[in-house]
Amino acid sequence: MPRLSEVIAALENLWPAERAESWDAVGTVVGDPGQEVSRVLFAVDPVQEIVDEAVKLGADLLVTHHPLYLRGTTTVAASTFKGRVVHTLIKNDIALHVAHTNADTADPGVSDALAGALDLRVVGPLVPDPADPQGRRGLGRVCEVEHPLTVRELAARAAERLPATAQGIRVAGDPEATVRTVAVSGGSGDSLFDHVRAAGVDAFLTADLRHHPVSEARAHSLLALLDAAHWATEWPWCELAAAQLDEISDRNGWDLRVHVSKTVTDPWTAHAASAPTSDTMGAPN
Repeated sequence: MPRLSEVIAALENLWPAERAESWDAVGTVVGDPGQEVSRVLFAVDPVQEIVDEAVKLGADLLVTHHPLYLRGTTTVAASTFKGRVVHTLIKNDIALHVAHTNADTADPGVSDALAGALDLRVVGPLVPDPADPQGRRGLGRVCEVEHPLTVRELAARAAERLPATAQGIRVAGDPEATVRTVAVSGGSGDSLFDHVRAAGVDAFLTADLRHHPVSEARAHSLLALLDAAHWATEWPWCELAAAQLDEISDRNGWDLRVHVSKTVTDPWTAHAASAPTSDTMGAPN
């Protein structure tokens, strides 16, 4: 069995910490470099429910996309929910490693996994990393569909292929418009509208789209916008990352058992659709 330090070195080779954004908090949060690792669990969120799953699974290492402490802390007391996560991990000899924005821009990365889940062909990064001479790394991906489809059909595909959430897929734009090219970005993506317009795509699928940026984006162009749940757009990366570690394990003769959590940690739990109205004004007085 490999030591934690060996597994972390392999993960750092996939997602170097120096490629994370300056505000990000990536890397190993909890763990003894000398401990042996035989079972690894991948998940999006380092929340108590996932940590309890890691304990039940008998995992030695939990790898998450989202950081536990993004803005730092002055306490890991178990009276706080994040402190309880730390206590549970340490008591059960489970290490925690985070790959966040360094996994977003990796090749392959979070948006490659999202494109793959939607059966889109990646053409290149939406926001290329200037440090990559091959032009493959970067934020988001510009993609093509195999055959033209409507915005409605693309939304239905996303609803079918991505993990089910209470939100589902929201659409801004003409549902019957034709889509040949799509930009995708796992996680929050409404800061990327300028890049999406510059790419000249027909649609943009991402998460956490807000009212004003969407309203302004629609005023600029006929670009169709598809808004999925944040967790759902990033979960496919867990399967990609697990497959990458499986390949490394086989190459090194580690015999790691690698798992992907299917626990839904999207915070939204229910959705009530608005009732149709014949009132052309729509909104109540």
